[in-house]
Amino acid sequence: MLFLTTNANRPSSQFPLPPLPPPLLQKQYSGFQINLLDTPGHADFGEDTYRTLSAADNALMLVDAGKGLEAQTRKLFTVCRLRGLPIYTFANKMDRPAKSPVDLVDEIEKEMGLEVVPMVWPIGDGEDFKGVYDRETRVVHLFERQGRTEKATELEQLPLGDSRLPDLLGPALFKQLKEDVELLDALMPALDIAKVMRGEQTPMFFGSAMSNFGVALFLNKFLSISEPPAPRETTAGLIGPEHPEFTGFVFKLQANLNPKHRDRVAYVRICSGKFEKGMKVSHSRLKGRQVNLAQASMLFGQDRETIEEAYPGDVVGLNNPGLFAIGDSIFTGAKTVKFPGIPSFSPEVFAYIFNPSAGKYKSFKKGVDELLEEGAVQLLYERNDEGKTSPILAAVGPLQLEVVSYRMKEEYGVETRLEPLTFTAARWSEATWEEIDKADEEGLIFGAMKCKDRWGRPVLLFRNDWKMNQVVDEAPYLKLVPWAFAPDEE
Repeated sequence: MLFLTTNANRPSSQFPLPPLPPPLLQKQYSGFQINLLDTPGHADFGEDTYRTLSAADNALMLVDAGKGLEAQTRKLFTVCRLRGLPIYTFANKMDRPAKSPVDLVDEIEKEMGLEVVPMVWPIGDGEDFKGVYDRETRVVHLFERQGRTEKATELEQLPLGDSRLPDLLGPALFKQLKEDVELLDALMPALDIAKVMRGEQTPMFFGSAMSNFGVALFLNKFLSISEPPAPRETTAGLIGPEHPEFTGFVFKLQANLNPKHRDRVAYVRICSGKFEKGMKVSHSRLKGRQVNLAQASMLFGQDRETIEEAYPGDVVGLNNPGLFAIGDSIFTGAKTVKFPGIPSFSPEVFAYIFNPSAGKYKSFKKGVDELLEEGAVQLLYERNDEGKTSPILAAVGPLQLEVVSYRMKEEYGVETRLEPLTFTAARWSEATWEEIDKADEEGLIFGAMKCKDRWGRPVLLFRNDWKMNQVVDEAPYLKLVPWAFAPDEE
């Protein structure tokens, strides 16, 4: 999945990377700086996707042309729409056997409720893939197959009426292209930028990312119509990129980006003003506490480069000594600025995590604390576990628990044991423990597990949605909510 931003001075975008990579990659393209934000494609990591989307201005959905919309693609598409982002679509792997482009368009329109506007149209697929037709310029971009991992050779770009096309494409594909062009011109809606910006219409492209064919066509068009940094809601009102004071928010944390140094990085989306190395900013959650941003970097593949300045639309990685949480706002100036928080989603999978080796206690605690801070999972304890000896991992999907167990072993040298729990839903309570005890005495929360999060706030675990909804209806004073934000420091 691609997530795209546009820098006020240096427009930008985002592409997918390998599993568990740095979440940010930055490249230069055609005079623009392109920020590539990565999220895992698996549906279990939808929460991570949601956080990343908070830093993006646009999103590109990559669709496997041979498979169409997959379960994880549908989930990501839904999350994009929740964020209200403009969505661009790229049908990938056209150089392999693929579904009919008409079927792909129809599938997206029916299942996602989006109006699709093909910007280019594929000519054949698989072994017969010959290139794409650019509907705006009415030019055919011809494709020549290379090795599986090699960049494709783009042959001549010929107008649709060029007399050489029938021979280059073959009679059957040329005839099909002419028919498709007539159909597209007659039936497909025109591109409406306003609809795209509202998330009602998606420009669609076709190509092969592996061989880098069709990518330039997409990027060129995207850079010409994409959403620039927009004003964002804050406690101080709307703040746009032209606002003179520096503002930004933390949307992702990552531990052990460099395992040798055990570093922790906070990724900050800059929303206004200018970032300068060594500047002092106020931390809204810490009641305006001053923080010195002495170390900041941008990523180039697996390498990091220290930066001196950055602008609205940029994403910078800050050294995180434990001061930052996901959703934190930082700012300069006398007026406090706080962006809308980024919630933790309601978990659906729970398991005790045990450390079988007493000698590994410090490494175990360090690993759990740092992965918790990163947002890989949430951590709960039973209400009466005052010593916090039996931590409970809470996640949106089981794969998150497996990743934590793997990272504990690989990054912290601790073998852990997971013991699954049979609960399937969690709700934070905004009531007091006394009110929760009252509901327990009345039998209203029988069968629920009383827990607390890392800040000591009440959390109830339920075995099914039916019981949870019953408690919501019968005990409204418990004020059950499906998400939580990091609390402000007292």
